[in-house]
Amino acid sequence: MDRAAAIVAAGGGVPVIGVFGTHDADAILHIARATGLHGAQLHGEGPPARAIALQAAGLEVWGVALLDDPTTVSDRVQQAGLGADLVLVEPRLADGSGGRGVALPWELVRAARIARGSGRLALAGGLSPDTLATAIDAGTPDVVDVSSGVEQEPGIKDAHRLAAFLEIARDHRPAR
Repeated sequence: MDRAAAIVAAGGGVPVIGVFGTHDADAILHIARATGLHGAQLHGEGPPARAIALQAAGLEVWGVALLDDPTTVSDRVQQAGLGADLVLVEPRLADGSGGRGVALPWELVRAARIARGSGRLALAGGLSPDTLATAIDAGTPDVVDVSSGVEQEPGIKDAHRLAAFLEIARDHRPAR
């Protein structure tokens, strides 16, 4: 937990969201209090009561919907949104996991936005300075999540790619 607390401190007041799998609400709250996390990104099939308990304790809650099939987008986004302040959508990979730099097809991004309605939506998976404007046009996300898309090599961020990504995130307005 010391490393997580150091990351939160390095953020200088920028809200930091912790990523959790099947932890129960008590375990997440313990970690959040010990480290200063602002919220929790909840992966896995947790009950809505977990999200509701975290919100009641003052944490921002992000539900995660892994998407791979247009016929299940609405159900997965709705399920992830139960008790959540925001739904993060990313591709569901063949092994059942998400992310890892794989892009979500734009038709699933559009379907996720429709399913979420006016609720807050975050988009992750395969985003880079080259794809971000199209992603914003496709799903008008409130939040974009990037990691490997701004790296020069695995684990090493590229300052120029990161700056380009942030400029697009700040300045691009969805096509209407």
